[in-house]
Amino acid sequence: MSLEILDPTHEGDAQEFLLAPRLKTLEGMTVGVISNGKKSTKPFFDAMEQELKESYGVAKVVRRIKSNYSAPAEADILQDAKQWDAMIAGIGD
Repeated sequence: MSLEILDPTHEGDAQEFLLAPRLKTLEGMTVGVISNGKKSTKPFFDAMEQELKESYGVAKVVRRIKSNYSAPAEADILQDAKQWDAMIAGIGD
């Protein structure tokens, strides 16, 4: 019997990136929410969407669910995210 040990650290070929500038306000903005799709995320994001709209004036909340909760978001979700003013990634269990 053999045992393979995997190193979970990144290989080091990641490109450096800059953080996006902070928004001055969320009023009138479109906020995207990417969920891992686990069942407890829905009621949490329902409440968060209501709070974003009522308290912060967010115009639209777009919710997308990844097809695999443990994998990165799919290319089509990332493409959609280019249209959003802000994005929240959430997990639940």
